[in-house]
Amino acid sequence: MIVFWMMTGLAAALAALAVLGGARRGATAAPRAETAAGLREIEELDRLKARGLMDEAAHAAARAEAARRLLAGEAAQADRPVRAGPRDRLWVLAGIGAATAAALGLYVLVGAPGLPDQGYEGRVDQWAETPDALQPPQLAAVVARVVRERPDDPQALAMLGAARFQADDPLGAASAFRRLVALRPDDGQAWARLGESLVRANDDRIGTDAEAAFREAVRHDPDQLGARFFLGEAALRRGDAAQTRAQWTPLIAALDPSDPRRQDLERRIPPAGAQ
Repeated sequence: MIVFWMMTGLAAALAALAVLGGARRGATAAPRAETAAGLREIEELDRLKARGLMDEAAHAAARAEAARRLLAGEAAQADRPVRAGPRDRLWVLAGIGAATAAALGLYVLVGAPGLPDQGYEGRVDQWAETPDALQPPQLAAVVARVVRERPDDPQALAMLGAARFQADDPLGAASAFRRLVALRPDDGQAWARLGESLVRANDDRIGTDAEAAFREAVRHDPDQLGARFFLGEAALRRGDAAQTRAQWTPLIAALDPSDPRRQDLERRIPPAGAQ
C-alpha cells in the first residue's frame, strides 16, 4: 500500500505540473487600446470615402498607413511576454488539490484501501476454480500454468494453443502447436491448427511455413478440410489452377449444397480447362 500511495502522490504532482504549464501557455493578454484605436481609424477612413469626402488615392494612402501602424502594434504586442496574474497559479493549485481530494474521498468511499495487492498467480488460482466462466485470455493463463507443470502433455498443449488462438494471440498459439506437433508429428489436426495460427499471425497471408504445415496436415489426415481450403487458396493466389482444383474439389464435395461456403468455392474454383 505504501508504494500505491507514493505512486498516487507522484501522479498528482505530475498532473499539477502539466496543468500549470498548460495554464501558463494558454494565457492571453487583453487587447491593447492602440489596437482598438487603429481599427476605429480605418473604419472612419472608410466612412469618409463612402460620403465622398476623400478621393480614391487619398483613401488608399491613408488606409495603408493606418494598417501599417496597426500591424506594427500587433507585432510589438506578440513579442511582449505574457505573464499570468498573481492569483492564477493559486486558483489552478486549488483546483488540483480539490480534484485530488475528491478522487481520494471517492476511493475511500467505494474502494478497498486496506485490501492487500493480489498477485498474478493469485488471480490465476481464482480463475482455475471456475474454468467454464473464463474469457479466452484467462483460460490461456490457466492452461499455460498446467503446461509448465506438465510440458509433455499433448492435451494441455492443444488446449493452450486453442485458448491463445481465441485470445487473439496467434504467435503464442503457434508456439504451443509447434510443441504439440513435435510430440505428435502424425497429428493432422495439430498441423492444421499450426498453419491457421501462422496465417493469423501473418495478417491472413499464407506464408511458406503455414503452407508446409497444411501439407503435413493433409498428408497425415486427408480429411483436414480446413487445411485443404488454405492450400487451395494459396495455389489460387499463385495462379496454379490445377492445384486449386485438387484441394478444393474434395472440400466442395464434403459441404452441403446449401452451405454458403460451398457456393463461394464453386464460384471461385477455376474451370477444368484452366491452367
